[in-house]
Amino acid sequence: MDRGRKISGGKYHKKRKKKLYELGGNTRIVKLGEQKTKIMRGRGGIRKKVSLAHNTINIIKNGKGKKVKIKNVLETPSNRFLARQNILVKGAIVDTDMGKARITNRPSQEGTVQGVLVE
Repeated sequence: MDRGRKISGGKYHKKRKKKLYELGGNTRIVKLGEQKTKIMRGRGGIRKKVSLAHNTINIIKNGKGKKVKIKNVLETPSNRFLARQNILVKGAIVDTDMGKARITNRPSQEGTVQGVLVE
């Protein structure tokens, strides 16, 4: 059957609209480029530093961290079109000076890009 329809063919009707706190926010796209961050106000007045563009990644290797330049986005398992546009998301494989690395955090939610080396 069609989505949103009963077995008999009738429509399901929503009981109410979404409230303001239930609505999703605007999606932030973190592009590969000169570092650009923005401080946003979160719920409860907290300050959140979010990325809009980044060109470095903090790589953890043998318990030590190192800041390395990102050359290119090689692949993104969640969506192949994001890799073509050089968009940084969690799980994306990027080419760095140390080799291939996988992004382990969510750059659109945090002000940095973290990752681990991929063999």
